[in-house]
Amino acid sequence: MSAAVALPQHRLLESPNSRTIEIGPWTITASTNPISNAGQSDALQAAIGGIPLPEMTFGNNSLELEHKTSGWKYAFTTEEALKGVKNGELEDGDGGVKVGYADAWIKSRTNPLSQIPMPTTVPTKPYDWTYTTLYPGHLKSSSKDIKWKPAERNNTKHTIPLAELTRHDPILFYAEIPLYEDELHDNGASHLLVRIRVMPTCIFILQRFTLRVDNVLFRTYDTRIYHSFASSPSLVVRETSGWEAPYERVKVRLPRRDDLTPLTDPMWIAKILSEMPSEISREVGAGTKWRGLGTKIEVATLE
Repeated sequence: MSAAVALPQHRLLESPNSRTIEIGPWTITASTNPISNAGQSDALQAAIGGIPLPEMTFGNNSLELEHKTSGWKYAFTTEEALKGVKNGELEDGDGGVKVGYADAWIKSRTNPLSQIPMPTTVPTKPYDWTYTTLYPGHLKSSSKDIKWKPAERNNTKHTIPLAELTRHDPILFYAEIPLYEDELHDNGASHLLVRIRVMPTCIFILQRFTLRVDNVLFRTYDTRIYHSFASSPSLVVRETSGWEAPYERVKVRLPRRDDLTPLTDPMWIAKILSEMPSEISREVGAGTKWRGLGTKIEVATLE
């Protein structure tokens, strides 16, 4: 039986649309709000360059972290995530996905006669209709500019310790923050979600982008942020990982052939993609030449 974990001093604050934890030098705030209204959507669409917004856009949702000792401030926001969606013609590396009626669908979304409520001044322009983003969070403008550096291969402090994260330690703070979701005109699904856990020994964040294009492919892009309260100097580890595979390669792994429900479960999709041979899901993918495939680990020292 493992020894009990001592609970550090912390304070929880709540408002109708946000929750905050103050623990040591950290202040972490998760904001969850309703789907953006028409005025908010207009402003957000203008801010991201005019591409149509996903059907469910939570423009006021965010996760914000502040390390008061160093002045480091990091955030996950819908606006910055959507700025990572390709605006313009797709090029090599963008991982463009083509289906038979993709072009017609884009025109339907940008047509003033579309049934989907859109601002009247939406220009018709190409964009990545799957809303794929490689956004890993961002430094806030008021943050001290602390650079991410490549992790040292043999430095155990530059890794995310799965054993610690799978222990049944108490969870002091938890939040699940949707940023956007789209059904791709009944052609699949695309969504971006951020989760955070604060435990007595660490902070762990998982932002997961999941894409399903029916009969074409599955794609997952994860950003993991880890910080141990015991690290000295204070260290943040960021791991970004992308997987992709043809639709049928994932579908054949269904527990029951007559139950397609797991194909809509981001956790199941991510598990299957990560269990596939790396040459399939990390190198070849679904043949889109998407630059997001593979894993990158970086660290930031908060001094």
